[in-house]
Amino acid sequence: MNILLLEDDLILSAELCKFLEANHFTCDKIYDGETFLRQIKNNTYDMYLLDINVPKINGLDVCQTIRSFDKNTPIIIISAYGDLSDKKDAFNRLADDYLVKPFQFEELLLRINSLMRRKGPADNSDQDIIRVDDLIINKTEQKVYRGKNEISLTLKEFQLLVYLAEAQGRTVSKQQITEHVWEHNFNTNTNTVEVYINFLRKKIDKDFKVKLIHTRSGFGYYLSPL
Repeated sequence: MNILLLEDDLILSAELCKFLEANHFTCDKIYDGETFLRQIKNNTYDMYLLDINVPKINGLDVCQTIRSFDKNTPIIIISAYGDLSDKKDAFNRLADDYLVKPFQFEELLLRINSLMRRKGPADNSDQDIIRVDDLIINKTEQKVYRGKNEISLTLKEFQLLVYLAEAQGRTVSKQQITEHVWEHNFNTNTNTVEVYINFLRKKIDKDFKVKLIHTRSGFGYYLSPL
C-alpha cells in the first residue's frame, strides 16, 4: 500500500516513513501543502497522512481540496492541535481519522489498518456516481450535471469525461486517452483528442467560474477544481 505523508518536521517525517516501510508500506514524504497537491495529480496513493501546520497550504485546506475530487482515499490528520474544535474542523472537511501528536507509531499503524479494512468493495456502493466539485457524473444513467444544470454530451464526450474524472486529478496523456476512450481507432497524430477536449470545455466549463478541465503543457489533461 502506497502512502503519501505531509509533514514538515524532517526528523518525524523520516522516522514515520521508515516505520511504515518496515511494516510493508511504501511512503513518500512531502513538506508543504502546495507540493503535496502537485504530487497527487500525477501519482496514485492508497492513503494520505496530513499534518495541519505546514508551509504554503495547510493540511486542512489540502484535505478539503482532495475531497473536492476524491471522496474515497482515506485521510488521517496527524497534528499537535488537540482541541475539539480542531478535530471538528478536520472531520467537517471529511477527514477519516485524527491522531494527536505525540503518538505511538503502533497506534497509527492500527488506525491505518482499520481504515483499509473498511475500504473495500462494500464501500463502493456509490461507485457509479462521480463528483468533482459541483460536477456530478452518473455513469449508470449516462447523465452529467454541473450544479443544477444537466449537460448534454455525446457518447464519446461522456466517455472522455468519465476517463478524466476517474483519474482523480492526475494528468492523463493523449496516448492514454486514445487507448482508453478510442481504443486506438484513429491515428494518435491527429488532433481528435484536442477537438473533444475543446467540446467538453465549452459544455462543462464555459459558463462556470470554476474551470475543471486543464491542460498540463507537454504532458496531457486533468480534471480538477484547482
